[in-house]
Amino acid sequence: MYPVPTICPICHDNLTVTQLSCRNCNTSLEGHFEMERIFQLPSEQLHFIEVFLRCEGKIGRVQEELGVSYPTVRSRLDEIIRALGYEVKSQEVNNEDQRQEILEKLARKEISSEEAFNLLEQL
Repeated sequence: MYPVPTICPICHDNLTVTQLSCRNCNTSLEGHFEMERIFQLPSEQLHFIEVFLRCEGKIGRVQEELGVSYPTVRSRLDEIIRALGYEVKSQEVNNEDQRQEILEKLARKEISSEEAFNLLEQL
């Protein structure tokens, strides 16, 4: 089965679901059905959400799994939040997330106390 396309390959406008079918009894429903915003995200963003959930929302674990920096993870997360129609938290709140992530790494002994101190000072 192919992933559901969300953008028209001809004019690049949003596609609308107009038919639903049951594989078991072959019943079909026709009309104009609205897809939830999350299913309208590009596949790259859906993959990021899957990784984020698998990592239980721990940005440090997302960093490790994707091999990217904290600012990259935060930026991708902010893009998805905006794409879903929500407002992104202020930078001050984001800094608090970073502080928490540094302290969690210290608790897991992934970084030394000196490294944690230096990282916290940079915030």
